[in-house]
Amino acid sequence: MKVAVLDDYQSVASGMADWSSLPDGIEVTFFSDHLADEDALAARLADFDIVMGMRERTAFPRSLLERLPSLRCLITTGARNASFDTDAATDLGITVCGTPGEGEGPTELTWGLIIGLMRRIAEEDRASRDQGKWGIHVGHGLRGKTLALLGLGHIGSLVARVGNAFDMQVIAWSQNLTEERAAECDATLVDKDTLFAEGDVVSVHVRLSDRTRGLVGAHEIGLMKPSAILVNISRGPIVDELALVDALRRKAIGGAALDTFDVEPLPADHPFLTLDNTLITPHVGYVTQEGYRAFYSGVVENIRAFASGEAIRVINPDVHQSPNLRGPV
Repeated sequence: MKVAVLDDYQSVASGMADWSSLPDGIEVTFFSDHLADEDALAARLADFDIVMGMRERTAFPRSLLERLPSLRCLITTGARNASFDTDAATDLGITVCGTPGEGEGPTELTWGLIIGLMRRIAEEDRASRDQGKWGIHVGHGLRGKTLALLGLGHIGSLVARVGNAFDMQVIAWSQNLTEERAAECDATLVDKDTLFAEGDVVSVHVRLSDRTRGLVGAHEIGLMKPSAILVNISRGPIVDELALVDALRRKAIGGAALDTFDVEPLPADHPFLTLDNTLITPHVGYVTQEGYRAFYSGVVENIRAFASGEAIRVINPDVHQSPNLRGPV
């Protein structure tokens, strides 16, 4: 049985779990490069029985899955993957499995981005290190500012807790948010327009779905204060990139701190990389030692279980009723 571990960007996967615990006869190959071209990806994975994808780094649409007749099990790190076509996998008899997670990396990164942009830390570092300049900006403090949270689920609630510790005013909105839930998080429920109009820091913490895609568009960005910043560590398509680029170019808002994008890796010619009012990280909210060890250890457990004929953490349980079910070899 051949296993492919994709998008091992930092080349650390082999040391993050005990791969030697896998049964004899299982061959694992680690790939540190990213292939976006479907033809190249189909050729690379043609002979693999099990493929692991790290979150949404590599997409597996129906068109690709149909070109992988040897694929029996597709594993994602985490409990879901928006770039895996699980319906297609089910139709084709491919078992899709997830893994546990660990740590609060997205919460920590959110605050790193907020503070980094408000205090212009990256620019001050470059100016001091590379330009021989000493102090080029006057930053903004957080106390008394309004933290506006688009979503108040697990991560959003933890971000709210830190905001309260900074003596910020915390407001929140999402489609299903109630006053009771907001109060539990020491936040105030407001309507969507108020959220964007009053926030000094607007931070996105909703899952990507049909109803959240494009949820932050030109209208919402247009309501923001000229000094306000937008933070997105959730998923790129929740925010209309064209509308955001336009606002940043016009200096209509104070800036944007972004960890997720419509296309990843971010194209080298993307405006986000040249604008002076952005802070960019390469989708690293979950990239921690703790998170990786939990992810990759879960992958090893999944491979071992699938090879034994007892798949665990199955995301598409209906696959077991599929007449096309591809079991372990």
